Amino acid sequence: MCGTDDCLIKYSSVPCATPENDTKDTSTTINLDHGDPTMYESYWRKMGNKCDITFNGDESLSYFANGKSLCWFLESKLEEQIKRLHNVVGNVIVDDHYIIVGTGSSQLMQAALYALSPTDQLEPISVVSATTFYSHTAIPSIANHNVMLFTISKCTSHASSKIGWALVKDKEVARKMTNFMEISTIGVSKEAQLRAAKILEVVSDSCLDPKMENFFEYSQSLMTDKWQRLRQVVLANNFFVLQKGKYPLQYCLFIKDFCESHLGGDKEDCEKLLKEHTIHTRSGRRFGSDSRNVRISMLSRDEDFNIFLKRLMAIQGSTNRN
Repeated sequence: MCGTDDCLIKYSSVPCATPENDTKDTSTTINLDHGDPTMYESYWRKMGNKCDITFNGDESLSYFANGKSLCWFLESKLEEQIKRLHNVVGNVIVDDHYIIVGTGSSQLMQAALYALSPTDQLEPISVVSATTFYSHTAIPSIANHNVMLFTISKCTSHASSKIGWALVKDKEVARKMTNFMEISTIGVSKEAQLRAAKILEVVSDSCLDPKMENFFEYSQSLMTDKWQRLRQVVLANNFFVLQKGKYPLQYCLFIKDFCESHLGGDKEDCEKLLKEHTIHTRSGRRFGSDSRNVRISMLSRDEDFNIFLKRLMAIQGSTNRN
């Protein structure tokens, strides 16, 4: 049920919960609509005090962080760790790009739109964008685009820090994006930046130090386990069907192996169906698809995911097909 066109309902008749499996635990609503990345708490708990930082009262008083940088509010420690992480992972070319830090990716998107908009137009212009989507797992090549956006929430799951960064080739575009930050928020929190720098440092260390548990391997293992358990539930259920074979394996430069795309499902109104079982999802209509598809977030804690699987098992289609 993840994606925009990949999860199918076997029967189009109205599903029901049978008495013997009516264990939906409706006392708690499971919200899989938004991607609140709490599933990696277990990893960071194991890291203990490796990510601790301390601030004294007389530190970080100024708006300015690095007068030599085009993005003058970008902490040099964060800039260093962003470059290090990208070089360790090998997903993008970073050395010939300017780094712009923002309060999450939403602000950076607005800054990019501001920077890329023409200044000599007398009337508003139309903006055309492809349908939004989430890419399917692997890093097949090193990215080298004009503007590339990243967030720490997607990278490490520290969503509350609200730190994102842009890699920008053109100096004038980078300057305008920085100017947008000046106008909107006069920079970005130094405390959040320094915490993000420490987190990224630990992530890079985990990839290089054989004595540490690799964060990306750990997170991939957790996600794979969730998909395997979801598939088992779907296969045991006579209502949902997972499509197979649509997305081929891709070789990932980072893990040096082939990655499998994990996909999921479709019904006349799948969002409504799951909501009746106290499961909130996001309709495919919001992703350029239709109501037969839903997107679910797999990033919740194991407790919530287990309840989700339990409720999914309670949904069964009638034996009458259309």
